[in-house]
Order: sequence, then C-alpha cells, then structure tokens
Amino acid sequence: MAIIRRSQWGAPATSPATYIGSTRGTKVHYLGTAYASRPHDQCAAYVRQIRASHLADVKEGYVDVAYNYLVCEHGSAFEGRGVHKRTGANGTAALNSQDYAVCALLGSSGLTKPSDAMLHGLRDAIEELREHGRAGTWVGGHRDGHATTCPGDPLYDWVQRGAPRPAAQEPPEPKPAPSPKPPAKPSVDLSRLVAAAKADPPKRGTPVSYYGVKTVESALVAEGLLAREVADGHYGTATVRAYAAWQRRCGYKGPAADGIPGAESLRKLAAKRGFTVTA
Repeated sequence: MAIIRRSQWGAPATSPATYIGSTRGTKVHYLGTAYASRPHDQCAAYVRQIRASHLADVKEGYVDVAYNYLVCEHGSAFEGRGVHKRTGANGTAALNSQDYAVCALLGSSGLTKPSDAMLHGLRDAIEELREHGRAGTWVGGHRDGHATTCPGDPLYDWVQRGAPRPAAQEPPEPKPAPSPKPPAKPSVDLSRLVAAAKADPPKRGTPVSYYGVKTVESALVAEGLLAREVADGHYGTATVRAYAAWQRRCGYKGPAADGIPGAESLRKLAAKRGFTVTA
C-alpha cells in the first residue's frame, strides 16, 4: 500500500476539514480537465498545485484540497483530507456527508485511461478509508447522485464492475518459509527520538521524522494514550501530550512529565510494548 502522507508531499500534517465519523462508502472522481502523463517525481508538485487552486476558490470556500485522497498513474495515493474528514468534492453538503471522495489524476483529454498501478492505488485509498475512516462498502462515481460526467467513462466502467484490483498484478501466493525465525524487535534510539520530539512537526521541504517515532506512537496507542488517527510518525503536540501522560503513569510529576522521552520511562514503555532502546 503506497500511501503518501500530507507532511510528505508538502501539506500541513492534519487537515482543518470538518470531522466525520463514518460514511456510506466512497465516490471516485477524476480531474475533468486536460492532464498529461508525467514522471512520478512530479506528481507531488501537481497535488500541491491542486490544493492551492482549491484554497484560492473563493466561490466554493474550500478549507483544504477537496478530496480525501488523490491517486497518480504510478499507484501512489496522496493523503488529501484523509480519514474522518468530510470531503468537499461530491457536489452538495448532503453528498459530502454521505461518502468520502478519492480522485484519480486522470483528465478528460491527454491521460484518460487508468493504469493498473492507478487502479491498485485507488483500491489502497478505498481500503484505507474503510479500515481507518469507517467508510462503508459502497463504491460509486461522482456522477452517482450529481449531474456530472465525472469520473469519465473508462474509470466509471471500472467502478461499475465493483472497482476490482487488476488480476494481472495480484500478488502471488506466499510460499511458507521453513523454520521461520521470530521477528526482531524494533529498536528506538533515545537521542534521535528526543531530537525528533524537539523538532517536529517538520517545515515544508524538510525530511520526514525519525522512524522510531512511529514505534513509540504505536506503543502509546496500545496504552490508550494516543488516538490512532493522529499517530502519523511525527512527534507533534498530540504525541507530546500522550507521552507526558505515560510519564505521569510512571510516577513522574511537574517538569519531569513534559512529554520529552527520558531513558527510564522509555525503557518501561519498551519492556511493556515489545521494542528495545539504544542510547
């Protein structure tokens, strides 16, 4: 699953769009304008361009890019508004509350037919919305319920067939490995974790946070101290609050429970949640 998070393509880590608890399902969209095929390293810039044009649309009054996800021809699903955020793309307030919206980077001219990689990416986005955003199983096109040609005939044909993954690219059946070894425990470097805690969230164009942040966030989610939807791999405000709660659970008070990891509290979390700590 190739999901590119907002902070990775240059948007704020969290969308300001209105929270939505669940939807009937997901509607598939396309751009509806001319669009040309491009190398993958240019797709993020195009997604930023779409977001900028939506924010500049005074008539519509968008607070963010309108779609929940945008999928390029190479199969990457760029996180737009993301899960549990009401879309702005389906045509009316009622339709926006009814279904999420996923947009394929396809045009009405130029690149008009989805690649197999794109269809896989659209399925990835739909399944992400189902797993983490409580989307129902219904899948339709923008034209279902609104007067439009979107998402174009080639893509709508796929939608009407149930939006299947391309059979030719189904992964092969995994072969059982003889005498599998138990997986190694993930390791978290304390000094790099502290540096991330003091630097996140990153500014546009800076590298993605230290990968060990995600390990710690997963442990805090398991402890019931951090919501799963904000565990995004960056040591932002929500993670600071959650780790401070863990420190207080460990008996720390005042400045000692500031949300910045210390060796003792981190080792206690590691022992309980199955990772190791290095200095």
